[in-house]
Amino acid sequence: MSSKVEIISLSVGQLQTNCYIVFDKGNKKALIIDPGDDADFIQRKISDVRLLPVGICATHGHFDHIMGVTELRLAYQIPFYMCPKDIFLLQNLQSSVKYFLHIESDPILPPDKLLHEGSVIKVGSISFSILETPGHTPGSISLYSPSQKILFVGDLMFENGSIGRTDFSYGDYSKLIKSLHKILDHPAGTRVYSGHGGVSTVAKERQFHHNLGF
Repeated sequence: MSSKVEIISLSVGQLQTNCYIVFDKGNKKALIIDPGDDADFIQRKISDVRLLPVGICATHGHFDHIMGVTELRLAYQIPFYMCPKDIFLLQNLQSSVKYFLHIESDPILPPDKLLHEGSVIKVGSISFSILETPGHTPGSISLYSPSQKILFVGDLMFENGSIGRTDFSYGDYSKLIKSLHKILDHPAGTRVYSGHGGVSTVAKERQFHHNLGF
């Protein structure tokens, strides 16, 4: 079966976050995942490819994944999706950005649509199921398209066996390991798109996690 989806990966912001623009090749409808910064850059790419954004989704509430949300939300008048368990991070956004990046940032209003386990986001003819994958943050989520065999996992895990940080006051290592197992239970050929670094597959990442029984 030929792929219906195309994925544009952009490295944005000082922390080089992967912002993904995922679109249906047939009708050009697009979902913006983790617009961490550089909203102008993201808009130029969308314009170049003549896409029709239908939503913005954050895999979690860390500032380096959401700093472009406000500008994009206003530019396209589209909904912002997020898990409610990370809304507290929006309230700390401006102070976190000032502390870590030494710059000012715009506040981000609460999400328009709340995501939970089993929620579905439609992007043209493509459906993404939401998986709650906490650990890095309480409200970390992953997006899975079984038909396209792709997973977007945020900062839960990275290529070559790396995993997300849990040394925050709200981080939870045991939950992260359970979430990792949940992701690696998917079909071996599933492509895994992380919040930083390169693309991997479930099969490749299983090799680094024999302790989980793979």
